[in-house]
Amino acid sequence: MKIDNVDVDSAVTHARQLLAAERDISPALKSALEMILLLVTVLLNRVTLNSKNSSKPPASDPNRKKGSRKKSDKPSGGQKSHVGTTLQKIEDPDDIEVISIDRRTLPKGQYTEDGFETRQVFDIDISRVVIEYQAQRLINENGQCFIAPFPDNVTKAVQYGNGIKAHIVYLSQYQLLPYNRIQEYLTDQLGMPISEGSIYNFNKQAYEKLAKFEAICKEKLVVSPCIHADETGININGKRHWLHGTSNDKWTHFFPHAKRGTEAMNEINILPRYHGILCHDHWKPYYKYDCTHSLCNAHHLRELTRAWEQDKQSWALEMKRLLEKMNDAVNEAGGLLPHEEAEKWKIQYRKLLGKAEIECPPPDKPKEVKRGRIKRSKARNLLERLIDFEEDVLRFMTIAYVPFTNNAAENSIRMTKVQQKISGCFRSTEGAKIFCRVRGYLATCRKQGVSATLAMTLVFEGKLPKFSL
Repeated sequence: MKIDNVDVDSAVTHARQLLAAERDISPALKSALEMILLLVTVLLNRVTLNSKNSSKPPASDPNRKKGSRKKSDKPSGGQKSHVGTTLQKIEDPDDIEVISIDRRTLPKGQYTEDGFETRQVFDIDISRVVIEYQAQRLINENGQCFIAPFPDNVTKAVQYGNGIKAHIVYLSQYQLLPYNRIQEYLTDQLGMPISEGSIYNFNKQAYEKLAKFEAICKEKLVVSPCIHADETGININGKRHWLHGTSNDKWTHFFPHAKRGTEAMNEINILPRYHGILCHDHWKPYYKYDCTHSLCNAHHLRELTRAWEQDKQSWALEMKRLLEKMNDAVNEAGGLLPHEEAEKWKIQYRKLLGKAEIECPPPDKPKEVKRGRIKRSKARNLLERLIDFEEDVLRFMTIAYVPFTNNAAENSIRMTKVQQKISGCFRSTEGAKIFCRVRGYLATCRKQGVSATLAMTLVFEGKLPKFSL
């Protein structure tokens, strides 16, 4: 590897050769220098990690450069099949302003009305709406007072309506605005001061109203033929927790937990009841469940890149190219390869793994018998996974609804990272649970073609979207 045009690998190798040839050096100093060289190697391996050869996000890449866009023969702008979003005139405008001609500016003569030419201006009117309910009071001859009943949802002398509640939860959980930003917005735009406590209470109400929807979502995922699972670290009041995401193309479920493994998964109670195909990134606890597995090849491509760039494993580069060719072949075939063609690809796969066994052999057994598994290099661990879990790696070739990667799960939890960058952390476990349930509901509605605004309006009206019924 090179840093600032310096070949660090060659320098470290040369230093080790000189150290091995030096005979007049004390064993203590020699051991210390070997430890320093080892530490330099470890640190350099970490420095050279990026989003292409590890699971680090692209935003963490130093001096990140965007790939150059390839020139296309197509003209710029929207194509013929593209559905545009240009404003179109509507038949029932909210207001009409008639513009009359100043006849004094016209030549002398007789004129008759010939209709109008129209132009429409689309704008918004952000305003507060206050509805006052006046319940009629009647008193009979005996002095008894009778008052007309207020609507069931009107329980206080002054209160917030469902519209503003839905809007606030939308801003908080979908647009991820911090509470103080929401307060500023409502005060400046609507002249409606509001406390942090009220914002929290509205979020909590949405959470409670969505309990039934969450139960429906979990049942839908349990019976799905293929689901995606992933987890990501979150900060709850300064402590490390995990957000577990389970999803398919129609449904999304999130749940926060202090644990990352089976304790959390069992409490969520989706995977213990699932018997379809589970796509994941080879996190070992997933293999404790009675289902078919499919491994994320995006992870494999990054790990193969690292093995080639850092460990100089030529088989890793060849395997990366082979997996990419397999994926292209599946896409060209419409998502599924015939059995004979899939077997041909598997033969190439196994042949390359046999070559890799020679280039990256297992570690030698120590002379002294030690308990446990002998430590292996990262490249060797990757190779053994590709060998031992061949069917799970290549399942995307033979089942149409199994994807090449687990990107669907990673995409679903990506906004959690945005939330953490904005807010820093969740203040409480309850706040994290509110975020997960509401965010899972909104993500599901978006997949089902229901806008976030309509979705939140339905929540506070006590209704569920039609697709969930």
